[in-house]
Amino acid sequence: MGVPPCYRLRSSEKGCKELRDFDVSVLGEGAMFGKKKTQKKTYDKENQKPVIRCSICTGEQVAGFKDIHTGKFEEVMLIRDESDRRAFMEMYDIDTLTKEY
Repeated sequence: MGVPPCYRLRSSEKGCKELRDFDVSVLGEGAMFGKKKTQKKTYDKENQKPVIRCSICTGEQVAGFKDIHTGKFEEVMLIRDESDRRAFMEMYDIDTLTKEY
């Protein structure tokens, strides 16, 4: 949703309030502070397996699911660091991940 235009950091415009006067209720409870709750998502455990696909050239890592019958890879998220990997595993309730190059 973002910050409404009249609550920008620059208060030079006529009628704008400073950010310290910002009403948290505009964005809703927990929108500005607090931890986002991760929702558990599901995948087809019979036909797909969780995989991290790694590029041998750039080192880019993408988490997703590989169809065990067709080999088709479905990208879910980019893995930048260990916290992204943990978030992916927690999101889909996964115990182990394999890497493919």
